Amino acid sequence: PVRGAYAIAAMSESEPGVIVAVRKDSPLVAGVGEGEYFIASDIPAFLSHTRNVVFMEDGEMAVLSPHGMEFFTLDGDKLHKEPVRIDWSSSMAEKDGYKHFMLKEIFEQPRSIADTITGRVLNHETGQVNLEEFGLHPKELRSIKGIVIVACGTSWHAGIIGKYLIEEFARVPVEVDIASEYRYRNPIIDDSTLFVSITQSGETADTLAAQRLARARGAKALNICNVVGSTSSREADAVFFTRSGPEIGVASTKSFTAQIVALYLFAVALGRERGMLDDNKASALLGDLLSASDLVEQVLQMDPAIEKIAKRLQMDKAVLFLGRSYQFPIALEGALKLKEISYIHAEGYAAGEMKHGPIALIDDGYPVIVIAPKDALYEKVVSNIQEIKSRGGMIILLTNESNASEAEKIADHVIGVPDCPAHIMPIVTAVPLQLLA
Repeated sequence: PVRGAYAIAAMSESEPGVIVAVRKDSPLVAGVGEGEYFIASDIPAFLSHTRNVVFMEDGEMAVLSPHGMEFFTLDGDKLHKEPVRIDWSSSMAEKDGYKHFMLKEIFEQPRSIADTITGRVLNHETGQVNLEEFGLHPKELRSIKGIVIVACGTSWHAGIIGKYLIEEFARVPVEVDIASEYRYRNPIIDDSTLFVSITQSGETADTLAAQRLARARGAKALNICNVVGSTSSREADAVFFTRSGPEIGVASTKSFTAQIVALYLFAVALGRERGMLDDNKASALLGDLLSASDLVEQVLQMDPAIEKIAKRLQMDKAVLFLGRSYQFPIALEGALKLKEISYIHAEGYAAGEMKHGPIALIDDGYPVIVIAPKDALYEKVVSNIQEIKSRGGMIILLTNESNASEAEKIADHVIGVPDCPAHIMPIVTAVPLQLLA
């Protein structure tokens, strides 16, 4: 027998008109067109031909022939599976004039942020979030004693921001774990814990395994996902769909900001239901969120200026990213994007950790990207910048526009983003770092 995780499509020389496909722990979807059938690992592969999709489960087999498509178990028992209509247009899976899919998806963020918010706010004036969109009852929210957020890569960075938001707005303790670690240890979780899995595709193997483990131990699972009908969304007790549209680029961009929006909405809803936010405070927080789309639109106009900084960095061998509080996960995300896209070694650190090792790396011209809006922690970060400058490091400071002139006194390059509250700023500061990568 075949062992491990796989998604296999096979043809036989003796039956040239037949394709047999089977999956285990890897995504596999079938497309149903007009007299034609498709098999792929992801929907965008056949989106220009059909939007009718059949999601296959582990241990299922599809047989495609000129006569149609049938589904079976591995034991040969026939299955009845109905196609799901996907609300994506074929143009969403095209570059649409952009040089790269990633660049297109960065510029789609104002729309994906707005779409993720639309219909999720029941009453802006009272700060009421539509809990039906999360599939959770108010009573369940009030009984939660702890939350565990599990994800991989970029989604894990969104989860850290979610932790900060939930603990600030709702005062519920939150643990954030990497799925590939969580699934292989013996976590403490029970029916008083809400388990939140975050995955753009809904097919991330480690995240799925962690979600199954949590549910087996009695926890209720909320899945934040971008793909309707995906495995994680089908297996979870509740699901919140981001509305980013298909993400073709390997490096996640618009899904990241949409995930932050989803976690923000959840944090406000949880805080309101648990009595930690009154109507006025919840309303103000939602008002801040509703401005996020326009703020990102403004940041995108900075593309030419950021390209100039990118040219300065293109020959560097390593880059350090620093941030505090909400900007620490953005430092992690900025470093990850630079590694993925440019193949330049990059590390993200909490700025306060500079003195615990990373400072030893700094020498003449070493590039350090510091994400430091003018907030309560700004002076702390300035202290870190001065340490770097004293060792000859080159500072690229990402801060708010109103602080740009002051920032120019201590930085070699300044990227000024629109002013906004600290809890919205991660959505805004993520975008210049995506463009830079």
